[in-house]
Amino acid sequence: MNALSASYGFCEGVTKKHGRTYFLAARLLPEPRRRAVHALYAFARVVDDVVDEPSGMHERGTVLADVERATFTALDAAGIRDLPATIPADLNRVLPAFADAVKMFDIPRAYFEAFFESMRMDAPDTAKFRPVYNTMDELGEYMYGSAVVIGLQMLPILGVSVPQEEAVVPASNLGEAFQLTNFIRDVGEDLDRGRLYLPASEFAAFGVDIEMLEYGRRTGTVDVRVKRALAHFIAVTRGRYRSAESGIPMLDRRVQPSIHTAFVLYGAILDQVERADFRILHRRVSVPGRTRLRIAAPGLVRSATYAAKNRMG
Repeated sequence: MNALSASYGFCEGVTKKHGRTYFLAARLLPEPRRRAVHALYAFARVVDDVVDEPSGMHERGTVLADVERATFTALDAAGIRDLPATIPADLNRVLPAFADAVKMFDIPRAYFEAFFESMRMDAPDTAKFRPVYNTMDELGEYMYGSAVVIGLQMLPILGVSVPQEEAVVPASNLGEAFQLTNFIRDVGEDLDRGRLYLPASEFAAFGVDIEMLEYGRRTGTVDVRVKRALAHFIAVTRGRYRSAESGIPMLDRRVQPSIHTAFVLYGAILDQVERADFRILHRRVSVPGRTRLRIAAPGLVRSATYAAKNRMG
Protein backbone atom coordinates (compact mmCIF):
# COMPACT_ATOMS: atom_id res chain seq x y z
CA MET A 1 0.00 0.00 0.00
CA ASN A 2 1.48 3.37 -0.98
CA ALA A 3 1.49 6.44 1.28
CA LEU A 4 -1.54 8.05 -0.37
CA SER A 5 -3.67 4.91 -0.10
CA ALA A 6 -2.60 4.50 3.52
CA SER A 7 -3.60 8.09 4.21
CA TYR A 8 -7.05 7.60 2.70
CA GLY A 9 -7.42 4.40 4.72
CA PHE A 10 -6.54 6.24 7.91
CA CYS A 11 -9.07 8.98 7.10
CA GLU A 12 -11.76 6.35 6.57
CA GLY A 13 -10.97 4.91 10.00
CA VAL A 14 -11.24 8.33 11.65
CA THR A 15 -14.61 8.93 10.00
CA LYS A 16 -15.88 5.48 10.98
CA LYS A 17 -14.82 5.97 14.61
CA HIS A 18 -15.87 9.58 15.20
CA GLY A 19 -18.40 10.50 12.50
CA ARG A 20 -20.89 7.66 12.42
CA THR A 21 -23.52 9.64 10.54
CA TYR A 22 -21.00 10.91 7.99
CA PHE A 23 -19.56 7.42 7.58
CA LEU A 24 -22.93 5.79 7.04
CA ALA A 25 -24.01 8.44 4.55
CA ALA A 26 -20.67 8.36 2.71
CA ARG A 27 -21.04 4.62 2.09
CA LEU A 28 -23.60 5.53 -0.55
CA LEU A 29 -21.14 7.64 -2.55
CA PRO A 30 -19.01 6.53 -5.53
CA GLU A 31 -15.50 5.66 -4.31
CA PRO A 32 -13.55 8.81 -5.33
CA ARG A 33 -16.17 11.02 -3.71
CA ARG A 34 -16.47 8.78 -0.67
CA ARG A 35 -12.72 8.91 -0.09
CA ALA A 36 -12.70 12.70 -0.44
CA VAL A 37 -15.47 13.02 2.16
CA HIS A 38 -13.44 10.85 4.53
CA ALA A 39 -10.34 12.99 3.94
CA LEU A 40 -12.13 16.28 4.62
CA TYR A 41 -13.89 14.91 7.70
CA ALA A 42 -10.68 13.47 9.14
CA PHE A 43 -8.81 16.73 8.54
CA ALA A 44 -11.48 18.79 10.30
CA ARG A 45 -11.60 16.28 13.15
CA VAL A 46 -7.84 16.30 13.73
CA VAL A 47 -7.68 20.11 13.72
CA ASP A 48 -10.69 20.28 16.02
CA ASP A 49 -8.90 17.96 18.46
CA VAL A 50 -5.98 20.41 18.52
CA VAL A 51 -8.18 23.18 19.90
CA ASP A 52 -10.18 20.90 22.21
CA GLU A 53 -7.38 18.95 23.87
CA PRO A 54 -4.41 20.19 25.94
CA SER A 55 -1.16 20.23 23.96
CA GLY A 56 1.33 19.33 26.66
CA MET A 57 4.18 21.83 26.80
CA HIS A 58 2.91 23.83 23.83
CA GLU A 59 0.06 26.33 23.85
CA ARG A 60 -2.85 25.30 21.67
CA GLY A 61 -2.64 28.55 19.73
CA THR A 62 0.98 27.78 18.85
CA VAL A 63 0.11 24.26 17.73
CA LEU A 64 -2.84 25.55 15.69
CA ALA A 65 -0.61 28.08 13.91
CA ASP A 66 1.88 25.30 13.07
CA VAL A 67 -0.97 23.08 11.84
CA GLU A 68 -2.23 25.91 9.61
CA ARG A 69 1.22 26.43 8.09
CA ALA A 70 1.62 22.68 7.49
CA THR A 71 -1.81 22.52 5.85
CA PHE A 72 -1.13 25.28 3.35
CA THR A 73 2.35 23.92 2.69
CA ALA A 74 0.72 20.64 1.69
CA LEU A 75 -1.88 22.41 -0.45
CA ASP A 76 0.86 24.41 -2.17
CA ALA A 77 2.47 21.11 -3.22
CA ALA A 78 5.58 22.00 -1.23
CA GLY A 79 5.59 18.65 0.50
CA ILE A 80 4.95 17.76 4.13
CA ARG A 81 8.45 16.89 5.31
CA ASP A 82 10.30 18.44 8.22
CA LEU A 83 7.15 19.47 10.04
CA PRO A 84 7.45 21.04 13.52
CA ALA A 85 7.42 18.65 16.47
CA THR A 86 4.20 20.30 17.61
CA ILE A 87 2.27 18.84 14.68
CA PRO A 88 0.01 15.95 15.82
CA ALA A 89 1.02 12.59 14.37
CA ASP A 90 -2.52 12.09 13.07
CA LEU A 91 -2.22 15.23 10.93
CA ASN A 92 0.83 13.77 9.20
CA ARG A 93 -1.30 10.76 8.34
CA VAL A 94 -4.26 12.84 7.12
CA LEU A 95 -2.50 15.51 5.05
CA PRO A 96 -1.61 13.43 1.96
CA ALA A 97 -5.23 12.38 1.39
CA PHE A 98 -6.55 15.80 2.34
CA ALA A 99 -4.27 17.63 -0.11
CA ASP A 100 -5.04 15.11 -2.83
CA ALA A 101 -8.82 15.49 -2.37
CA VAL A 102 -8.65 19.30 -2.30
CA LYS A 103 -6.67 19.35 -5.54
CA MET A 104 -8.76 16.66 -7.23
CA PHE A 105 -12.00 18.58 -6.66
CA ASP A 106 -10.49 22.08 -6.94
CA ILE A 107 -11.80 23.25 -3.56
CA PRO A 108 -11.04 26.96 -2.96
CA ARG A 109 -8.23 27.75 -0.52
CA ALA A 110 -10.34 30.54 1.01
CA TYR A 111 -12.63 27.95 2.61
CA PHE A 112 -9.75 26.61 4.66
CA GLU A 113 -8.57 30.09 5.59
CA ALA A 114 -12.05 30.74 7.00
CA PHE A 115 -11.96 27.37 8.76
CA PHE A 116 -8.76 28.23 10.62
CA GLU A 117 -10.16 31.63 11.56
CA SER A 118 -13.03 29.89 13.35
CA MET A 119 -10.65 27.40 14.94
CA ARG A 120 -8.80 30.34 16.50
CA MET A 121 -12.10 31.32 18.13
CA ASP A 122 -12.02 27.88 19.79
CA ALA A 123 -8.37 27.97 20.90
CA PRO A 124 -7.92 29.41 24.42
CA ASP A 125 -4.39 30.65 23.71
CA THR A 126 -5.32 32.97 20.84
CA ALA A 127 -6.53 36.57 20.74
CA LYS A 128 -9.61 35.39 18.82
CA PHE A 129 -10.76 32.94 21.53
CA ARG A 130 -14.45 33.29 22.34
CA PRO A 131 -15.76 30.90 25.03
CA VAL A 132 -19.30 32.30 25.03
CA TYR A 133 -21.40 33.55 22.11
CA ASN A 134 -23.90 36.20 23.06
CA THR A 135 -25.95 36.58 19.87
CA MET A 136 -26.85 34.60 16.77
CA ASP A 137 -24.85 37.08 14.71
CA GLU A 138 -21.72 36.28 16.72
CA LEU A 139 -22.39 32.57 16.40
CA GLY A 140 -23.01 33.00 12.67
CA GLU A 141 -19.52 34.43 12.27
CA TYR A 142 -18.09 31.34 13.93
CA MET A 143 -20.31 28.93 12.02
CA TYR A 144 -19.27 30.35 8.66
CA GLY A 145 -15.76 28.99 9.09
CA SER A 146 -16.63 25.90 11.11
CA ALA A 147 -19.79 24.72 9.33
CA VAL A 148 -20.84 26.74 6.29
CA VAL A 149 -17.55 26.28 4.48
CA ILE A 150 -17.78 22.54 5.19
CA GLY A 151 -20.97 22.47 3.14
CA LEU A 152 -19.38 24.59 0.44
CA GLN A 153 -16.34 22.27 0.33
CA MET A 154 -18.70 19.39 -0.34
CA LEU A 155 -20.35 20.92 -3.41
CA PRO A 156 -17.45 20.22 -5.82
CA ILE A 157 -17.15 16.70 -4.40
CA LEU A 158 -20.82 15.85 -4.58
CA GLY A 159 -21.48 17.55 -7.90
CA VAL A 160 -24.50 19.68 -8.78
CA SER A 161 -26.93 19.67 -11.68
CA VAL A 162 -27.46 23.45 -11.53
CA PRO A 163 -25.03 26.38 -11.58
CA GLN A 164 -23.02 25.97 -8.39
CA GLU A 165 -23.95 29.41 -7.05
CA GLU A 166 -27.60 28.30 -6.86
CA ALA A 167 -26.65 25.55 -4.42
CA VAL A 168 -24.60 27.80 -2.12
CA VAL A 169 -27.45 28.98 0.12
CA PRO A 170 -28.97 25.51 0.72
CA ALA A 171 -25.51 24.05 1.33
CA SER A 172 -24.75 26.83 3.80
CA ASN A 173 -28.02 26.23 5.63
CA LEU A 174 -27.33 22.51 5.83
CA GLY A 175 -23.90 23.12 7.32
CA GLU A 176 -25.44 25.39 9.95
CA ALA A 177 -28.26 22.93 10.64
CA PHE A 178 -25.80 20.11 11.28
CA GLN A 179 -23.67 22.25 13.59
CA LEU A 180 -26.60 23.70 15.52
CA THR A 181 -27.76 20.12 16.05
CA ASN A 182 -24.34 19.30 17.52
CA PHE A 183 -24.46 22.38 19.77
CA ILE A 184 -27.86 21.33 21.13
CA ARG A 185 -26.82 17.70 21.67
CA ASP A 186 -23.45 18.63 23.23
CA VAL A 187 -24.40 21.65 25.32
CA GLY A 188 -23.54 19.83 28.56
CA GLU A 189 -20.18 18.56 27.35
CA ASP A 190 -19.30 22.01 26.04
CA LEU A 191 -19.98 23.48 29.49
CA ASP A 192 -17.27 21.18 30.85
CA ARG A 193 -14.85 22.86 28.43
CA GLY A 194 -15.94 26.32 29.57
CA ARG A 195 -17.85 27.01 26.36
CA LEU A 196 -21.37 28.00 25.44
CA TYR A 197 -22.09 28.11 21.73
CA LEU A 198 -25.87 28.50 21.80
CA PRO A 199 -26.26 32.27 22.26
CA ALA A 200 -26.44 33.47 25.86
CA SER A 201 -28.91 36.24 24.95
CA GLU A 202 -31.33 33.67 23.52
CA PHE A 203 -31.10 31.62 26.72
CA ALA A 204 -31.59 34.80 28.75
CA ALA A 205 -34.87 35.48 26.95
CA PHE A 206 -36.19 32.33 28.68
CA GLY A 207 -34.67 33.23 32.05
CA VAL A 208 -31.71 30.86 31.68
CA ASP A 209 -28.12 31.69 32.54
CA ILE A 210 -24.89 29.69 32.52
CA GLU A 211 -25.16 28.92 36.24
CA MET A 212 -28.55 27.27 35.68
CA LEU A 213 -27.12 25.17 32.85
CA GLU A 214 -24.11 24.15 34.93
CA TYR A 215 -26.41 23.16 37.81
CA GLY A 216 -28.35 20.91 35.43
CA ARG A 217 -25.09 19.41 34.21
CA ARG A 218 -24.02 18.57 37.78
CA THR A 219 -27.35 17.25 39.03
CA GLY A 220 -28.97 15.68 35.96
CA THR A 221 -32.01 17.89 36.43
CA VAL A 222 -33.54 20.27 33.92
CA ASP A 223 -35.44 23.43 34.73
CA VAL A 224 -38.60 24.06 32.73
CA ARG A 225 -37.02 27.29 31.48
CA VAL A 226 -34.12 25.31 30.05
CA LYS A 227 -36.59 23.01 28.30
CA ARG A 228 -38.29 26.00 26.69
CA ALA A 229 -34.98 27.47 25.58
CA LEU A 230 -33.84 24.17 24.05
CA ALA A 231 -37.21 23.83 22.30
CA HIS A 232 -36.60 27.28 20.82
CA PHE A 233 -33.15 26.29 19.55
CA ILE A 234 -34.60 23.13 18.03
CA ALA A 235 -37.22 25.21 16.20
CA VAL A 236 -34.50 27.52 14.85
CA THR A 237 -32.44 24.53 13.73
CA ARG A 238 -35.37 22.86 12.01
CA GLY A 239 -35.87 26.10 10.12
CA ARG A 240 -32.33 25.71 8.79
CA TYR A 241 -33.11 22.14 7.74
CA ARG A 242 -36.22 23.29 5.87
CA SER A 243 -34.20 25.95 4.06
CA ALA A 244 -31.54 23.39 3.16
CA GLU A 245 -33.87 20.67 1.88
CA SER A 246 -34.44 22.37 -1.48
CA GLY A 247 -30.75 21.93 -2.25
CA ILE A 248 -30.79 18.13 -2.23
CA PRO A 249 -32.45 17.82 -5.70
CA MET A 250 -29.78 20.20 -7.03
CA LEU A 251 -27.11 17.60 -6.37
CA ASP A 252 -25.90 14.92 -8.75
CA ARG A 253 -28.51 12.13 -8.67
CA ARG A 254 -25.88 9.61 -7.58
CA VAL A 255 -25.25 11.41 -4.31
CA GLN A 256 -28.77 12.55 -3.44
CA PRO A 257 -29.54 9.36 -1.43
CA SER A 258 -26.39 9.90 0.63
CA ILE A 259 -27.10 13.51 1.53
CA HIS A 260 -30.76 12.82 2.17
CA THR A 261 -29.68 10.08 4.57
CA ALA A 262 -27.38 12.47 6.46
CA PHE A 263 -30.15 15.09 6.41
CA VAL A 264 -32.64 12.71 8.04
CA LEU A 265 -30.17 11.12 10.47
CA TYR A 266 -28.98 14.44 11.84
CA GLY A 267 -32.51 15.76 12.09
CA ALA A 268 -33.39 12.63 14.08
CA ILE A 269 -30.97 13.76 16.82
CA LEU A 270 -33.36 16.62 17.53
CA ASP A 271 -36.19 14.09 17.82
CA GLN A 272 -34.14 12.20 20.43
CA VAL A 273 -33.60 15.39 22.44
CA GLU A 274 -37.37 15.89 22.56
CA ARG A 275 -38.00 12.24 23.42
CA ALA A 276 -35.58 12.62 26.34
CA ASP A 277 -37.76 15.53 27.55
CA PHE A 278 -34.74 17.79 27.01
CA ARG A 279 -32.81 16.00 29.80
CA ILE A 280 -29.55 16.21 27.89
CA LEU A 281 -27.32 18.41 30.02
CA HIS A 282 -25.86 15.42 31.88
CA ARG A 283 -25.81 12.92 29.01
CA ARG A 284 -25.51 12.74 25.26
CA VAL A 285 -28.46 11.44 23.27
CA SER A 286 -27.99 9.50 20.04
CA VAL A 287 -30.08 7.92 17.32
CA PRO A 288 -30.46 4.17 18.02
CA GLY A 289 -28.58 1.85 15.67
CA ARG A 290 -31.74 0.17 14.37
CA THR A 291 -33.24 3.56 13.57
CA ARG A 292 -30.06 4.62 11.76
CA LEU A 293 -30.14 1.49 9.61
CA ARG A 294 -33.85 1.88 8.91
CA ILE A 295 -33.26 5.45 7.73
CA ALA A 296 -30.22 4.53 5.65
CA ALA A 297 -31.62 1.38 4.01
CA PRO A 298 -33.80 3.11 1.36
CA GLY A 299 -30.84 5.23 0.31
CA LEU A 300 -28.61 2.17 0.03
CA VAL A 301 -31.18 0.49 -2.19
CA ARG A 302 -31.62 3.56 -4.39
CA SER A 303 -27.88 4.05 -4.68
CA ALA A 304 -27.27 0.39 -5.57
CA THR A 305 -30.10 0.41 -8.12
CA TYR A 306 -28.80 3.57 -9.76
CA ALA A 307 -25.26 2.17 -9.93
CA ALA A 308 -26.52 -1.08 -11.44
CA LYS A 309 -28.48 0.77 -14.13
CA ASN A 310 -25.42 2.80 -15.03
CA ARG A 311 -23.30 -0.36 -15.39
CA MET A 312 -25.93 -1.96 -17.61
CA GLY A 313 -26.55 1.06 -19.77
